[in-house]
Amino acid sequence: VQLQAFGGGLVQAGGSLRLSCAASGIIFNINRMTWYRQAPGKERELVAGINKGGITNYADSVKGRFTISRDNVKNTVNLQMSDLKPEDTAKYYCNADVITLKHSQWIGWGQGTQVTVSS
Repeated sequence: VQLQAFGGGLVQAGGSLRLSCAASGIIFNINRMTWYRQAPGKERELVAGINKGGITNYADSVKGRFTISRDNVKNTVNLQMSDLKPEDTAKYYCNADVITLKHSQWIGWGQGTQVTVSS
């Protein structure tokens, strides 16, 4: 199983970006999909998560600004980010809890995509 994240970039404060992450491989089912981020010198932190049924949760710092969604057919998870702030600058990683066609569990990370917000 592989996770490929894309959509990062440089944006001015107040702007928007949309991140996407696609899972590929011998996938039977994907339970939870999550976005994390890690800024230089800081620990990786949860940004938003969504389960297969569409129930979501968000870090307090992004509530009302970020929206997570998923496509269970395409095995993708998206993160729509609005009203971006310089403190949102980080490398963003997607994470997925996957049940493979061999009925084993795979939990892994994408390669990360950089988001930089200028003031």
